[in-house]
Amino acid sequence: MQCPLDSKPRWERRKDARPQELLAAAIDLFVERGFAATRLEDVARQAGVSKGTLYLYYTNKEELFKAVVRESIVPVIGEAEVSITAFEGHSGDLLRMVMLNWWQRVGQSKVSGISKLIMAEAGNFPELAKFYQEEVITRGTRMISSMLERGVARGEFRNIDVTQMTQVLIAPMMMLITWKHSAVAPCDCAELQPQAFLDAFLDMALHGLLPQTARQPA
Repeated sequence: MQCPLDSKPRWERRKDARPQELLAAAIDLFVERGFAATRLEDVARQAGVSKGTLYLYYTNKEELFKAVVRESIVPVIGEAEVSITAFEGHSGDLLRMVMLNWWQRVGQSKVSGISKLIMAEAGNFPELAKFYQEEVITRGTRMISSMLERGVARGEFRNIDVTQMTQVLIAPMMMLITWKHSAVAPCDCAELQPQAFLDAFLDMALHGLLPQTARQPA
């Protein structure tokens, strides 16, 4: 009697499953050890394949890292861009939806540690930093700016400096991700509660963006 497919050792599974297993192992090790300390042989071992097999899919560690970003983070940005174009409601609801979805898809997952990795190791790996800047940071920044511009144009947000407000919105999200992956909290306060943090942040941000006449009295 043959064993079911899922009970087979990973090295006996179908070849089309290997890239995803390699990416999953790479995320674990990149986030746990950082880019410099992660070795390809360790990624292969954790994925249950030989180092030679890993080289069939990724020629070096830099290409593996880029694949991690392109498979786990970039598609979320692309989906958000599509949702922004199709959305017909209030820009405040759109901003809330996009930012909460980002947290659910990226912030809550292990891949959120990639942002901290880039901040910590960018100086030693400028080419990777440039890649991340172009494919994630620049594109994500433009996405948030577009929602603010939409709100201003529709009269749903007050007239603001979009560039500065974009940075104001991004900074707490990055702090939350960094906080999540740090052993020391940035303030002497209760245990991190990401959802409560996001609710408080969005409540403050969205009420601050509303035109004066649309704000509820205190």
